[in-house]
Amino acid sequence: MIRHIANLWTLSDTPGSWDEKCAAIKAAGFDGIASAPVPDAVQAARKQGLMFVGYIASGQAAEFGKLIRENKEAGARHINVQLANEDTLTPEAVGLAILLIQEGRRQGVEPAIEVHRDTCTETPEKAYALADAYQKVIGELLPMTWDFSHIAVVKHLAPGDFVSKMIIRPDLIQRAQQFHFRPFNGHHCQVPVTDGQGRLTQEVKNYLPFVEAVLKCWLSGNPDPNRELFACPEMGPAVGPGHGYNLSTLPNSWEDAKVLRAEIDRIWKGLTG
Repeated sequence: MIRHIANLWTLSDTPGSWDEKCAAIKAAGFDGIASAPVPDAVQAARKQGLMFVGYIASGQAAEFGKLIRENKEAGARHINVQLANEDTLTPEAVGLAILLIQEGRRQGVEPAIEVHRDTCTETPEKAYALADAYQKVIGELLPMTWDFSHIAVVKHLAPGDFVSKMIIRPDLIQRAQQFHFRPFNGHHCQVPVTDGQGRLTQEVKNYLPFVEAVLKCWLSGNPDPNRELFACPEMGPAVGPGHGYNLSTLPNSWEDAKVLRAEIDRIWKGLTG
């Protein structure tokens, strides 16, 4: 079962209140929002009947209980975690991951560690080393959030290499539930979805077969039709602190995200009938 999730970050360049933004998200066919547990935003989403997917960024084990509790109390269906820093070595990272997952289970929610630059998973080698170490200690696959755009840039991949270089651990892809489908190429972790006139760019046309391959991989390992896949067309905005994924001359990130959601849904329906 696919759940289309809009990251509130994507709407940073879009004017309006939380109520207005969540109404727009609902109108665009999304099932929920992704965000840190900002009370006003979560309340606005709830008014629209949108589910909430939470977010944590931390490398401090002492913070895990509080951060998970805040997300759970906000009604988080799933929690994405950017864990620690780029200089966090695997032995420390696996200890943090174990504590994080255990605390989440104690509270009745599942955190998932995102593949992301400037965290302990910033390269595929570090991400897979963490997953392997976790499995060796715990005997289970590590819950992960996949954002392949970071790997593609780190490894400087060409479109023809996306599948062969990144779908190499189907077990971890099939174990995952949250996917950040930001379109990318080997030079840019975000490429525009449209050309400013409503047409798909060549770059996103090169990217969409990879989305299909990821979804096909996930479906092949998840025969239960009720298991949820949270698909986030995570288009970063152009302005604001920590932003800059988008460029000021390119289409608005939210407008592009709506088009990308429709493309992901089309692919999903083509695979599931």
